[in-house]
Amino acid sequence: MTSPARKTRVLIVDDSAIVRKMLSDALRADPEIEVVGLASDPFVARDLILQYTPDVVTLDIEMPRMDGLTFLRKMMQHHPLPVIIVSSVTQTGSAASIEALAAGAIDVIAKPGGPHSVGQVAEKLRQRIHGIKPGQPLRLSAFRAPAQTAAPVASSLSTAKGIILIGASTGGTQAIESLLTRLPADSPPILIVQHMPAGFTAAFATRLNSACPMQVIEAKGGEVLKRGTAYVAPGDYHLLVETVGLELRTVVRTGPAVYYQRPAVDVLFHSAARLRNTPMVAALLTGMGADGADGMVALRKAGAITIAEDEQSCVVFGMPKEAIARGGAVHIATLLAMPKKLADSLAELQSGAAFRAARSIA
Repeated sequence: MTSPARKTRVLIVDDSAIVRKMLSDALRADPEIEVVGLASDPFVARDLILQYTPDVVTLDIEMPRMDGLTFLRKMMQHHPLPVIIVSSVTQTGSAASIEALAAGAIDVIAKPGGPHSVGQVAEKLRQRIHGIKPGQPLRLSAFRAPAQTAAPVASSLSTAKGIILIGASTGGTQAIESLLTRLPADSPPILIVQHMPAGFTAAFATRLNSACPMQVIEAKGGEVLKRGTAYVAPGDYHLLVETVGLELRTVVRTGPAVYYQRPAVDVLFHSAARLRNTPMVAALLTGMGADGADGMVALRKAGAITIAEDEQSCVVFGMPKEAIARGGAVHIATLLAMPKKLADSLAELQSGAAFRAARSIA
């Protein structure tokens, strides 16, 4: 007789007693989650972490005595744990939340604006927590992006034609930054879907723009795809790519969530699969769930080269695993190997196109 699976132990850290109660009541209703403690500030949280050894910590950013970002950095240095940021959607809160993700937090959720939004926030929080296995080691290597001065390792992308598509979720902000910092400034156009709430993607794009060689912007819709530019899907909107005349343009739309996500990776990937005569390479990075898996299959069938991140470097091996299981991945690569794999894949597509053109002439 097998023993029942251990519940995931969660510590909630927030200076608002109302938010602590709302989140704890919602999480305690889940039979797979155990709320082991509530902390009003980082000093209380420190003692509760040592006492209860939680599997996951939810953390507010703006708190008294010590802000959440400072606490997170100390915790990642001395007692690393999976941390989910629950933060207010303000300019200051959003920017600090992106800094927290860069410092090691694995996800960010917008703090409830009132009792009416608690259910939705709690459901998102439960989904994230379910994706974290109790006792799962934290992959700190995935959090550390290369220094800004690091030389790009995929210089052949400077002459490559086509587009690059990237999808990610939990742990993806660090993975995307790590990847983009190792691509050349004049890389082909890059389209990015990172699961992130509205109000946070602009700060995410701003951070990437300051850290990466290429220009990074939050897509508004209607932009002509240009070399040396990466386009981040805006929170709460789907990002697509379409042909308009002889140009490729971004499209931003509302519409139903896909796998509970908007933006969804599948929406971007499926839109790209409908393009013609465009070399495409797609990378599906760390994240929980199955978003992007069907889109990877569609892209592979359309002739694109698809790459799933290897479990070795994933924070959560959910989305890439599902894509692999469905036959959507042409290659599997660690985050470290991804830049060269992207470059080699686009070169392979161009070689194939040149070979086909030569045969048609002959």
